[in-house]
Amino acid sequence: MTFEDTKFELRLAQSRADLRAAQRLRYEVFIKELGGDGPLVDHDARLEQDEFDNFFDHLMLIDKTQPEDSDRHVVGVYRLLRGDMAQKAGRFYSEDEYDLSAIKSSGRSLMELGRSCVHPDYRGSKAMYLLWSGLGAYVLDHGIEVMFGVASFHGTDINAIAEPLACLHHFHLAPEDMRVQVLAPHFQTMDLMPADQIDQRRATRAMPTLIKAYLRLGGYVGEGAFIDHSFNTTDVFLLMDTQNISEKNRTLYTRGRRG
Repeated sequence: MTFEDTKFELRLAQSRADLRAAQRLRYEVFIKELGGDGPLVDHDARLEQDEFDNFFDHLMLIDKTQPEDSDRHVVGVYRLLRGDMAQKAGRFYSEDEYDLSAIKSSGRSLMELGRSCVHPDYRGSKAMYLLWSGLGAYVLDHGIEVMFGVASFHGTDINAIAEPLACLHHFHLAPEDMRVQVLAPHFQTMDLMPADQIDQRRATRAMPTLIKAYLRLGGYVGEGAFIDHSFNTTDVFLLMDTQNISEKNRTLYTRGRRG
């Protein structure tokens, strides 16, 4: 799948150089900007990487007006792991934090999403829209029925984000038959205040853009939050039954698409 207009190209990584460019953008966002770290992060080369990268497809948004060696050439990335790819990897990436048995036993076609980020200079533009368009095209191409992943609040102070977490718990919790849960040793409840004390508008404004995007498309959250001290984040599990995506959004996904 490929999308092109006068400025942007959207495609899957095709080479080691493409993967390195994606990892460099991830370093700038997750390590330099947000203060994360990890055992395989290469600070000298400025690469955010892990052992799963070789199993994922990497969706890349490229600014064609920038030189290939520029930090502004690859301006958005998303990595995608279908169920058949997870079998080769040995597990889904998020299984060290979450019990996925509810969705893995469903018999439906699954895909895990991760490492979504956009260069700071391109936030507020159509960059995230284009990434979601490419994601939708990929879903249609591969017959994905349930997609899921983790989105993060910056920081690990639960009290500071109690209201948005409680809002997610009370108003956006996944149906029981799809309710992924944080593994017991890491479980942080999101039921942090009564539903009738939540200002839903204020709580929604405090949520990261990615979470709001899932909710607008009919997505749900799993039960419990995971506090990731290495990445300085509080993680929330997101999942979406692609049958819930409206026909309007399906049309948007395929607009401008080639191949």
